[in-house]
Amino acid sequence: MRMVDLIKKKRDGQELSKEEIEYIIKGYTAGDIPDYQMSALTMAIYFRGMSESETTNLTLSMARSGEIADLSAINGIKVDKHSTGGVADTTTLVLVPLAAACGAPVAKMSGRGLGHTGGTLDKLESIPGMRVSLSMDEFVNNVNNVGLAVIGQTEDLAPADKKLYALRDVTATVDIIPLIASSIMSKKLAGGSDAIVLDVKVGDGAFMKDYDSALKLAEIMVKIGESAGKRTVAVITDMNQPLGLAIGNSLEVIEACETLKGRGCKDLLDVCMFLGSYMLMLAGIARTREEAVSKLESALKSGSGFKKFKEMVKAQGGNPEALDDYSLLPEAKIKYEIKAEKDLYISALHAEELGLCAMRLGAGRATKDDVIDLSAGIMLNKKVGDFAHKDEVITTVYANDEQRLNEVLPDILNSIETSEEMVERPRLIYALVTRDGIESF
Repeated sequence: MRMVDLIKKKRDGQELSKEEIEYIIKGYTAGDIPDYQMSALTMAIYFRGMSESETTNLTLSMARSGEIADLSAINGIKVDKHSTGGVADTTTLVLVPLAAACGAPVAKMSGRGLGHTGGTLDKLESIPGMRVSLSMDEFVNNVNNVGLAVIGQTEDLAPADKKLYALRDVTATVDIIPLIASSIMSKKLAGGSDAIVLDVKVGDGAFMKDYDSALKLAEIMVKIGESAGKRTVAVITDMNQPLGLAIGNSLEVIEACETLKGRGCKDLLDVCMFLGSYMLMLAGIARTREEAVSKLESALKSGSGFKKFKEMVKAQGGNPEALDDYSLLPEAKIKYEIKAEKDLYISALHAEELGLCAMRLGAGRATKDDVIDLSAGIMLNKKVGDFAHKDEVITTVYANDEQRLNEVLPDILNSIETSEEMVERPRLIYALVTRDGIESF
């Protein structure tokens, strides 16, 4: 088998066999296939696409390129949750403790933020002392003892994906559904959970800008998961505006705490309840969506979800007092308030641009090596469809560098559109994709 022949085969629109894909992934991971040949192949895939069987075989080969996490020592059915990335997407910090409080063991491996999307690990690291790098024994013990743990992905999980993603990032081959699906699902399969709930974002602040593309991505990922023996569902949710109100690391920890205390953003909570209902059903904790939501609401009202969050933080070395006393979290020196110039409605909040503005304030990374400012970010007081009185604060910007604030502020203002007329609130959830088909909402 020669790589040049396989490149030509895909260039000409032919289907690669399972054996050929395994040869490519093994050779590229080992360093036997050079970047320039892999670049040629990914560009051929970009223009020619991949069949469902090719995409599945690529995913399984990448998942097997390193270790498969062994979570068999964790009691119960382990359910993982993954978001395709968005702005003010604080679902993991709210949803995981609620699901664990209902009895679903959650062993979650998360990532860091890059570009306009935030990362769960960065948010957690804004809590003093919090450790997101645990040994596998610690990880398993924490899930068994506390009910949940959130850590960074180990270097040995799906190394082919790490190498291939870095190549795609610099060769303009990121936004192609087979490669996105195989990248996400190879990590999820290597992560070792028994079932997977996928939150597929669609809209301005998402990878998938239109519904049809999001649906295609959701369908192929569900098929990959099911073919690998993992119960998998995908929920298509809106990202045309930020999901929650907070954009930035310590700000999102505060929002998660407020939500778990029953005082958070309704949109964020509604998405968490929907995703969480399927986590509980796949974990065997509830039979129906209604029963699952009832259990999640009880965990919220009783405070057991928030208690689980504090237990997880303590178990991973963090200071749980910071979840009540927010002054213990990183605080920005500058707080700039944007006020309504007259009575108005919020008509649009451009998610991607607001995420990029938060990144430029220091809350995110333009490259993987950038150091982030855990206290910087943007706090929205209003969302699309909300009314604001004259002089009411609609947004607060948090920064530590006045020059950087002044440079970013005009773009933040341009990302917030207003109207004198009432504006309809956008829907949050578009569809549910399971092995049985598509349910629209």
